[in-house]
Amino acid sequence: MQTIIADIQEFRGNHYDYGIRQAEWLKETPYMENRAYEWIKRRPKFDLDYKETKELYMRFAPYIWDELMGIQDQLKITDREVLLNLAHYRVSPRDSGCSVYLDNNNFIRNYDYHPNTYDGMYKLFQPDKGFAHIGPASRVTGRMDGMNEHGLIMSYNFMNRKQPFDGFTCFIIGRFILEVCRNADDAKQLLKELPHRGGFSYIVQDKNNESFIAETSARDIAFRQANICTNHYETLDKENRRYLVDSLERLTILEGFSAPSKEELIELFTDRKYGLFVDNYKSWAGTIHTSFYDKSNLIAGIRLGENTVLDEFDFGAWLKGNPIGQKEIKGSLDTGLKFTNADWQTAKNRI
Repeated sequence: MQTIIADIQEFRGNHYDYGIRQAEWLKETPYMENRAYEWIKRRPKFDLDYKETKELYMRFAPYIWDELMGIQDQLKITDREVLLNLAHYRVSPRDSGCSVYLDNNNFIRNYDYHPNTYDGMYKLFQPDKGFAHIGPASRVTGRMDGMNEHGLIMSYNFMNRKQPFDGFTCFIIGRFILEVCRNADDAKQLLKELPHRGGFSYIVQDKNNESFIAETSARDIAFRQANICTNHYETLDKENRRYLVDSLERLTILEGFSAPSKEELIELFTDRKYGLFVDNYKSWAGTIHTSFYDKSNLIAGIRLGENTVLDEFDFGAWLKGNPIGQKEIKGSLDTGLKFTNADWQTAKNRI
């Protein structure tokens, strides 16, 4: 069992300056070196096109492109490195397992994946253009889940790796939803227009309790209503993977709870005895964090690993100018695998 730490990073201002600041944070860690090492171990099975990527950013989220340029200028990295590590266009996902539950008062999810891919960064960003949001970062510029200033909540679950096509990855699509969408209708329209690289379901809920699950693939998109989601399609069932046992088991667990309280949900998602929290880290399916969102009060919570309480942040107060105060989130993982911002060779306690 090792101690793990995620840094809380707050920023208010324009996207280019935000890129500069993120690059400064990156310089304090071996993050970029670790990413480069990963690309040596498993060479990309896709092409990169700078012109095409930039054109799509200009269409959907031009200010986030400014952020990428700020990171590039500060780190002095090549166009290829920007596309490979930060722009998230044409990247293949790996298998993983996540679980989501939502109702009128609660939104909770477990993020299950491989620690070596996890940033260890929890971000609050209030841009001068676009919507402010809070949530755990993925690949620096992306978000795994989160809530924006309008109480719109987003998370995603992996579905398949079948025949990926040119498109954006889940982490940057999640960021787009949080930063450019005011409500569920906005998010639905954006998801219809975006090119999707692979198979994911996006779970979205707004402050008025309008919600949907968008089942997406490189070939199709379908919307359905449900308050629980694991890792298989219900509508695009022909796109499903062959092995669905684990996903169906977790779905059955979630179906067994009727109108649970916040406390019951947190216990359900974080106590091993229920079967949602797992430690299959080497198989790309271990629970790394549990996120909880209260859209009515703009409260965001996260539990990192296990054996910890839920850290909660008053995002509404932060939007009014009050700092979070807390600088890091601590937890424990029962694995020797480390986050991407850690020294994979020598770090023992700092993740």
